[in-house]
Amino acid sequence: MDESEDDRPIPRSTPIEPKRPLGRADQSGMEETPRTSESPPLHSTYENDPDLRDLVMRFVDELDGQVQSIRAACLSEDFATLRRISHQLKGAAGGYGFDPIGDCAARLEDDMLGDEIDISDLSERVEDLITTCRAAVRPADS
Repeated sequence: MDESEDDRPIPRSTPIEPKRPLGRADQSGMEETPRTSESPPLHSTYENDPDLRDLVMRFVDELDGQVQSIRAACLSEDFATLRRISHQLKGAAGGYGFDPIGDCAARLEDDMLGDEIDISDLSERVEDLITTCRAAVRPADS
């Protein structure tokens, strides 16, 4: 490890210059996060509720835009936007029956609330949130 490197979190007042773009393992790392065998389909707890079905479908349909906004915020290191999106998802996801998305978003938001931001932890939380959002599925047609 170089003398200028250590495992301590970075104070928020310090300009952050990660060695690689946030959230990217390589040049293609954040272009697409497809559902894999490691991320089984995530169903809403309300998927069989006829009163909420259309709302759940709309929420799932809008997740792709949220994922793209998360990616853009990461790549531009726009922490304010990333915090706003994670806060919104934390609140909304549970209301639509997607508690795992809300939990991931809450962990990401919590990581950003302290005085210091650990880039590696933040990147991991972002990837977890994107993967979980990608796992959400629309209710089946009835």
